[in-house]
Amino acid sequence: MKKGILLGALLIAGTSFAQDSKMDQDRNAIKSMCGCYEVKFNFSETFSYSDDSTYTPSPDKHSGGLEWVQLVEDEEGRIVMQHLLIVGSENDPIIIKHWRQDWLFENTDLYTYNHDNKWTFQQFSKDQVAGQWTQKVYQVDDSPRYEGSASWVHVDGKSYWENTTDAPLPRREYTQRSDYNVTVRGNRHEITKDGWIHDQDNQKVIRAEGKEDVILAEEKGYNTYTKVADFKCQAAQDWWAENHEFWSAVRDSWDEIFESNQNVELAHKVDGKALYEILFDMDPKSTKPKKVDATIKSFVQ
Repeated sequence: MKKGILLGALLIAGTSFAQDSKMDQDRNAIKSMCGCYEVKFNFSETFSYSDDSTYTPSPDKHSGGLEWVQLVEDEEGRIVMQHLLIVGSENDPIIIKHWRQDWLFENTDLYTYNHDNKWTFQQFSKDQVAGQWTQKVYQVDDSPRYEGSASWVHVDGKSYWENTTDAPLPRREYTQRSDYNVTVRGNRHEITKDGWIHDQDNQKVIRAEGKEDVILAEEKGYNTYTKVADFKCQAAQDWWAENHEFWSAVRDSWDEIFESNQNVELAHKVDGKALYEILFDMDPKSTKPKKVDATIKSFVQ
């Protein structure tokens, strides 16, 4: 009897250790995306399905620069990372607040993109997201972009996370064209010995209420993040130290909106300006959180 009890205890302990080990692997993979990187962004339209003989595919896009990925929050089941792009000369760098990614463990509440600046609140069961991490990606003004849940995989010396989800058009596209309104993003984040890779297989989709989606074209994205010494991104680190309180107030306002667990629809502009333009024009040191909150909520329809 005692042997049976001991064996059962050992099995339970072994299971717990395996879960902790997997959790640690997941967290280490996610947090390894922080730091200073030389980034190369590459996008190419691969297939076109348009019946229009005058259809013109998007030109190939190649760009890059230095990017600092700042660890903002680090809790057991929640990791928040802010991307800061560094452009301009080495002697006179310009910091651009870039995208943000939050990672939540076994998260059941997601906002999935519908179309035309509308996000649908969805709730999943605990069983559906068991062992999974949700990646929540936000725009430069911390408004929603896309979210998806999947498990990190650690096998054969590889660590990666894969998910397909709907998203708005990226800036490189919506500033140039309006013949489609949804990007179905196939995302793969893979950790490498030199840094990490954001590998994408995307569909450009036309979506309308009450109609079936129409795939206009497909696109390949391949973004590489090559680790370099942190001091090369010192300008971005300094910028964040000076501005992080302002952006914390911005995140707090959005969190209040998301915690309502209701669908979200956002105006593209208010008084002729996009939200990011208004926020970027504010003085981060003198602007009160109440003004930030009122500004953000003026875009919620």
